[in-house]
Amino acid sequence: MAKVPFVTLAVPCFNEERYIEAFLDDVFEQDYPASSIEVLIGDGMSTDRTREIIARVSEKRPGVVRVIDNPRRLQAPGLNAMIAAAKGDVIVRLDVHARYAKDFVRQCVEVLKETGAQNVGGPARPAAENWFQKAVCAALESKLGVGNSAFRTLDAEGWVETVFPGAFPRGVFDVVGGFDPNAITNEDAELNQRIHEAGGRVYLSQRIVVHYFPRDSYRGLAKQYFNYGKGRARTALKHRGLLSLRPMLPFFLVVGGVTLLVTSPWHPLLPIALGLYGTAAAIEGIRVSRKYGIHLAPVVASIFPVLHVCHGVGFGVGLIHYLRKPDWHDEARGRGSFAEAGPRVENGEALA
Repeated sequence: MAKVPFVTLAVPCFNEERYIEAFLDDVFEQDYPASSIEVLIGDGMSTDRTREIIARVSEKRPGVVRVIDNPRRLQAPGLNAMIAAAKGDVIVRLDVHARYAKDFVRQCVEVLKETGAQNVGGPARPAAENWFQKAVCAALESKLGVGNSAFRTLDAEGWVETVFPGAFPRGVFDVVGGFDPNAITNEDAELNQRIHEAGGRVYLSQRIVVHYFPRDSYRGLAKQYFNYGKGRARTALKHRGLLSLRPMLPFFLVVGGVTLLVTSPWHPLLPIALGLYGTAAAIEGIRVSRKYGIHLAPVVASIFPVLHVCHGVGFGVGLIHYLRKPDWHDEARGRGSFAEAGPRVENGEALA
């Protein structure tokens, strides 16, 4: 049997007693050689039963799972600590709120070899445990909900801006540096932007199958997309631009809406614009709800403005906040280019 790259699974974690056991079961059922996998869990000092469950479940594979303390709780510094401690030739980021196909790790390694990419992943396939999550799944499968975001397009394949969750040859971090330790959100897209700026590429493959669980309430969804927008603004300011204008569209929508509201005494365009938006949301809500239950259409229609407004407002707040108080350093933007780095060689064979 041909020698395979040793793989480190890097898992940010905090208070995950609800999901951690099923997640570890997925990891232990991978069809990749068990002797070539280690699992590092960067735990943000969980206060629930997460560590107890990890210890109990890990007895199935003694010595495979290591817990690394992440007192800052942010995912980015936890990921950096795991990368520093990793033994793997390939580092795969995993999220606990997800379920993974049995061939997930193997496909990540094979797609890396076949494409020569610096990062690979699969489409972000949403999964549901309750009625609200089903409605969110429907909204996230709509172009009105996510635009032309390739990694959220379930049938997409090819070179993209970013992927979910991400598998990297270890040498990538020698070229572009680690995850931005001060990034509260958007740390994965920010790292992928540095990969692109250094001449690297990111590949989305249908063969890499993972399903994630979205937020299960309006409040949770609103907070998540506000933070997404704020993180995107931080990335835009740090890099003086984004790879595309797509993440800024909700911000433009909010600015346009506020402008119409402020100027409405002088023209009748606000009711027209709101009517058109509401009609589009209602029609699209009906269309995408059929897969999950047409009774969810009103909920799906109401989710669209939550995604758009919260992301747009978050982006605006992020622009103001990080223009006043930037918290990044130039050295975090990268250390070279992939052209200068040369071919990657691991386990005695070229990985790509």
